[in-house]
Amino acid sequence: MTNNSVRDSARLLGAALRALLVLTLACGVVYPLAVTGAAQALFPAGANGSEVTSEGRVVGSALIGQRYDLPLRKGQETPSPDLRWFQPRPSHGLGTNSVNTQYKLILSGATNRSADSRELIALISDAKAAVVRDNTTAGHRIDPADVPAEAVTSSGSGLDPHISPQYAALQAHRVAERNGLDTERVEQLVADHVRGRTLGFMGEPRVNVLELNVALRELTAKG
Repeated sequence: MTNNSVRDSARLLGAALRALLVLTLACGVVYPLAVTGAAQALFPAGANGSEVTSEGRVVGSALIGQRYDLPLRKGQETPSPDLRWFQPRPSHGLGTNSVNTQYKLILSGATNRSADSRELIALISDAKAAVVRDNTTAGHRIDPADVPAEAVTSSGSGLDPHISPQYAALQAHRVAERNGLDTERVEQLVADHVRGRTLGFMGEPRVNVLELNVALRELTAKG
């Protein structure tokens, strides 16, 4: 190899290293810091994970669903829902999502079962029966025809934090009875937490279950 060839190779290698350094600083340091700074300045709550607090501590994110279950008893494998609280869409808890398990964040996905799957049909039937059983009180009988679809099916991600106003209202009698509250107060609590369509036309009206349960805790504390 001639001296010219060595010099040319060294020059190309030096240029490549300089480009690597500049791009690393620009894309790996300056750009992330700029985006993080802009996010913190413009929408800090969203940038920090849309945290929901209760009694001075973070209890979850408004963007990610979670379950409200009783502690496992000895020999029990699947937890039972704590019926004092509003319940979210099922995420394996009622068997309709074999990908996600109890809203754990390690996985996100849907069942990918077809609409005519016998297994899926059986699971949905069992889930509907559970919703009717759990939400029927001494003075209020749930009609199976009133059970909305999202009460018995998981979302595409398995992490949906919202339910429909219809499903939240369906649970109001049970929540009121379990917490010793007037049904009218619980129904008003649900109505106060209904969010409309985004920008007035995107999506459907919805209720964030975590935010609703935080408000329920505060209402229960007041008596």
